[in-house]
Amino acid sequence: VQLVESGGGSVQAGGSLRLSCVASGYASYSRYCMAWFRQAPGKDREAIASISTVRYARYSESVQGRFTISRDNAKNTLDLQMNSIRTEDTAMYYCASFALTGRVCGNTFNVLSYTNWGQGTQVTVSS
Repeated sequence: VQLVESGGGSVQAGGSLRLSCVASGYASYSRYCMAWFRQAPGKDREAIASISTVRYARYSESVQGRFTISRDNAKNTLDLQMNSIRTEDTAMYYCASFALTGRVCGNTFNVLSYTNWGQGTQVTVSS
């Protein structure tokens, strides 16, 4: 299985970006729990948004109200709409997934839950 992110780049504070992640090699993408993580230089990788197999979305406090996660199971894609971007959003952004094994995705903000990762796409925000 493979995850490939795109859409990163340089943007001014207050602007918008839309990140996309294409999943390939998945037998049943709809049964995967998905998330966006980010990692700034010198900091740990952090979960910022996740979406379950039933499209339940969860956001970190730092992006709540500004970012929106969505998935298209027909296209095997995961998107992150980023609005009102701030300088502190500068980071490498990663798409991640793990297969649903129970009835719910569980702790979708635990980095150790995820078994598949993309290579990342860089977002740089200037003031």
